[in-house]
Amino acid sequence: MIRVLLVDDQPLIRSGFRALLDAEDDITVVAEAADGAEGVALARRHLPDIALVDIQMPVVDGIEATRRIVADPALAAVHVVILTNYGLDEHVFDALRAGAAGFLVKDIEPEDFLHAVRVAARGDALLAPSITRKLIDRYVAQPPHPGAATALRGLTGREREAVTLVAQGLSNDQIAARMVISPVTAKTHVNRAMTKLHARDRAQLVVIAYESGLVTPRRP
Repeated sequence: MIRVLLVDDQPLIRSGFRALLDAEDDITVVAEAADGAEGVALARRHLPDIALVDIQMPVVDGIEATRRIVADPALAAVHVVILTNYGLDEHVFDALRAGAAGFLVKDIEPEDFLHAVRVAARGDALLAPSITRKLIDRYVAQPPHPGAATALRGLTGREREAVTLVAQGLSNDQIAARMVISPVTAKTHVNRAMTKLHARDRAQLVVIAYESGLVTPRRP
């Protein structure tokens, strides 16, 4: 059973998501919070698998709530998914760097929303296509970050290749096919890269890949 915490200051939004999630046999909403501070407290109390967190809230916003959840060792298994109305604003990348596993736009179709919750529960990075495109575009004019480039030196060639493919949005099965290895071996390369780079999840691998210059985005 996938346990979900809803953190949003709009009761109507929370009730809509709750009705959708609770109708599924494999998903249950364990708690709701109206601001980030309450959300962090409830995360500590209920230990959900997924925390769906609005990016803009009173008291404590979604970025700070994400930061607090990620920093708490007791909440290491909680995957934070940011909810946003705007696709990509100035706060989205900050939340990703703070440790968010991904983002969803609130006008997402119900079936896509449910699929996204299940994807996040597996620990996979979750970025809505509109957000991914804009996030990549943001890097086009930015030079590589020296610290991130240095971190890559500890990776093997195959691990670097796996990180590159993760940043391109490929799943482990797709990475395996591209590298002509088994899915288990592909997962091993990805997991070892995450450990060496101190990445919480695949979403942070994407950040590192672009910040380091390992992947260079190009406009069509």
